[in-house]
Amino acid sequence: MVVRHLDQALKNHFLKYQEVLILLGARQVGKTTIIKRIFPDCQYLIVDNEPIKNALERYDPSVYRQLLNAKNNYVVIDEIHKLSDPGRAAKIFFDQLPQYKLIITGSSSFNIKNKASESLAGRKIDYHLFPLSMNEYLVQNGLEENLSFQFFEKLIKGEKPREIFKPYDHKAILDNILVFGLYPAMLSHPSDSAYLINLLDSVVFRDLVELSLLENKPAALSLLKLLAHQIGSLVNYAELADKLGIGAKTVKRYIELFEQSYIIFTLKPFSNRKRDEIGKMPKVYFYDIGLRNALVNNFEPLVSRIDSGQLFENFIVLEILKANYYGNFGYTLNYWRTKSGSEVDLVLTKTNKTIIAIEIKNTKKRINQSFVNRYPEAKMLVLSKDSYWV
Repeated sequence: MVVRHLDQALKNHFLKYQEVLILLGARQVGKTTIIKRIFPDCQYLIVDNEPIKNALERYDPSVYRQLLNAKNNYVVIDEIHKLSDPGRAAKIFFDQLPQYKLIITGSSSFNIKNKASESLAGRKIDYHLFPLSMNEYLVQNGLEENLSFQFFEKLIKGEKPREIFKPYDHKAILDNILVFGLYPAMLSHPSDSAYLINLLDSVVFRDLVELSLLENKPAALSLLKLLAHQIGSLVNYAELADKLGIGAKTVKRYIELFEQSYIIFTLKPFSNRKRDEIGKMPKVYFYDIGLRNALVNNFEPLVSRIDSGQLFENFIVLEILKANYYGNFGYTLNYWRTKSGSEVDLVLTKTNKTIIAIEIKNTKKRINQSFVNRYPEAKMLVLSKDSYWV
């Protein structure tokens, strides 16, 4: 049984709220698994099933009742974003079929958010499921006993990273994760590059193409590959547009679609409006490193790679993002950079009072002195492959 950090929040949802439960995340991250485990008797309406889709798109409460078993009040609509008006369907359940507790799952947030936001205003609570965290991976493999946020909790206290004894070869595990990622399927197939290539080819773009959101699939794939080669780097829309021969607005829209499909995420710059601090250009990272490596078709061991530093940075930023979200810590994640090139990889802030600056390097390195001088109140930490295991 794969336990996840999100388990308890989902278990408690209908004890606390009447609102629709929306579970979002990339394909194959375990949305169906977690829902069936927590709500084992739920009724499933799968939009990929054409008769069910046709019935749901009649937007008629009496038709919906015919689809359902009155004895079970938990109803899951899977891939609701494929309906012409997902918000309208959900609103019917909430307003006219209140005896049913509605759970919505989807691998693409754009259609749910864009079409459902107005209809479901005040009627929904979103949850996001990511690929496994390192802690989840270790627990599933019996290498750690409990799910926890120990790493992140020590980080935000400003405790210096230190290496401690682990009863397993954590460096070998990390090296494997930096190549093959943390999709749940990697638990049973820990070095399966074929799975990742198939996932990329048959799944990642499917929703975008089916929903006619990518009018130029070759350019979109080329853009995603360019982004894969520059993880942790600034995103220059005009520069990418020139390389691809498409408009900068198209590049920006495609990147937004990739974000809403849980392929990539971006960090905005941290700035107190100082004139020489970068204030607009985002940095890009991938939600799964294995999928990123599939894009560049490189599954070579870390020892022979020139991008190992980028992979480690992506891994740490992603682990912090997951812990911050699942643990409801409430930090904002940014990076910091000046126009002259001074940089800090990751800056965590909370209510504009707490500032934690983190440098992420393959080898130990000091925090940028320019940042230290400007923000002396910040906690300063350096994470390397030798010191992040706390």
